[in-house]
Amino acid sequence: MFNHSRLRQSVGYEGGVSRRLFLAYSTALSSIPLLARDSFAIENPKFQSDPFSLGVASGDPDSNSVVLWTRLAPEPLSPDGGMGPESVNVSWRLAADDSMQTIVASGTATATASLGHSVHVEVQGLNPDRWYWYQFSAGNAQSPIGRTRTFPSADMMPKQVRFAVTSCQNFEQGLFTAYEQMAKDDLDLVFHLGDYIYEYAAGRNGKVRTHAGPEITSLGDYRTRHAQYRSDPLLHNMHAQCPWLVTWDDHEFDNNCAGEISEEEGIDPVDYLVRRANAYQAYYEAMPLRASCLPRGCDMTLYRKSSYGRLAEFLVLDTRQYRSDQPNNDKASPLNEMAMATTQTMLGREQRNWLYQKLIASQSKWNVLAQQVMMGMVGTGKDADSLGYSMDQWPGYVAERSALMRFLEERRISNPVVLTGDIHSNWANELRVDDRRTDDPVIATEFVTTSLSSGGNGPEKPKNLDQIVRDNACVKFHNGERGYIRCVVTPDSWKSDYMVVEDVLQPGGKTFERASFVVEANEPKIKPA
Repeated sequence: MFNHSRLRQSVGYEGGVSRRLFLAYSTALSSIPLLARDSFAIENPKFQSDPFSLGVASGDPDSNSVVLWTRLAPEPLSPDGGMGPESVNVSWRLAADDSMQTIVASGTATATASLGHSVHVEVQGLNPDRWYWYQFSAGNAQSPIGRTRTFPSADMMPKQVRFAVTSCQNFEQGLFTAYEQMAKDDLDLVFHLGDYIYEYAAGRNGKVRTHAGPEITSLGDYRTRHAQYRSDPLLHNMHAQCPWLVTWDDHEFDNNCAGEISEEEGIDPVDYLVRRANAYQAYYEAMPLRASCLPRGCDMTLYRKSSYGRLAEFLVLDTRQYRSDQPNNDKASPLNEMAMATTQTMLGREQRNWLYQKLIASQSKWNVLAQQVMMGMVGTGKDADSLGYSMDQWPGYVAERSALMRFLEERRISNPVVLTGDIHSNWANELRVDDRRTDDPVIATEFVTTSLSSGGNGPEKPKNLDQIVRDNACVKFHNGERGYIRCVVTPDSWKSDYMVVEDVLQPGGKTFERASFVVEANEPKIKPA
């Protein structure tokens, strides 16, 4: 890990920059395009190739609005997408039918060079709990038609919600085959829990296909990498099927980043924050996010709430931007004094307070924490007396994790469920204040999705599976194949289907249900379906 004594003297963990670094930091950020609307826009541009090569997407719905997204990129693998410095007017339409005959809203948005010619339209005044279709046009070109929906109103108790949970899609290590089945699953929404892109240089992980260019650091680099991923036809198509709720993990910026601390030795703090600003801006440009998520330099508020009537409260978290450094040099370690220090934070003070407030105010049947790293305290080692725990996951932040579990228990938060990505394997965990104390009551349930492609093909039964289950009573299922989780939630139960792909290294891999589990309302224990 980076020796961060200098950085701790200079930069605060909650996104603040000290006076000593402020001048250098401000000067460095001056090279980053301003997030502002340009004053002149071309009305009828002529394109030599499809400007909608990255498709369309929608996201962050509520009961009467949704975000519609596209980005003009006739040359998607160039840093500017093949667009010039001029702004371009982009028309949009929203219809009540898939043939786009009954238009219920329309308008014009300006795609500016300062935001990579991306478009984020927040359509207001829609009816709750219904499907819509949308399309963009610019000059002589039209986008594909996308489908989106609003959520039920706050006073409604829907019969069910269907969604997928996915993460970790390394372009070089596997095909995005699982999205083909996901598109057939008739979903209301998709959660993507991070590692949407990988920042590594071309060829570092190469098995199936190759990243464009060296390790990414500049704004143009990050834009190109996002465009390369979004150009995949299966990912492209899945975004058009339903709205997505997204959050990042580390690879959208830099591997194992921890707040304002790099994992690498000798990284200049200012260079690091400028790179983070580049990554955050490109992420905003590439995702169907509201203007409230617009980055401000190297800071971007991504944690947010979305309510599916009174059925489910979705609390989307950010466990990277505000965390303190991983303890024990980020090596698998026992739960020692460093891991258990009360100064260790995964969420940061402001996000943690926000989370507690939203949980207290929630009137929903199910309260869902959509986040990045595994909360189950899973140790591995030769025997139960010498287990090591991942310091990048919640065991590296034990005090905050235990406090959260106690809060859920003492406040009697209704049916807490944690959704997790990151670890490139499937898990179903029962969570306690301390998962090692099996006499403690189970407080919450965690469903961890495997990677969509990262790591290439994985085993049905991971190495030392029997020992992991024996040493960790919280683990009720563990699997190493690629895929996603399909969830069906009703007022009475939560069902999670672990969908896996037989082969992500070549086209045509079959996606099928490997295992399925149910949690009954008011009873957080996991049962086979």
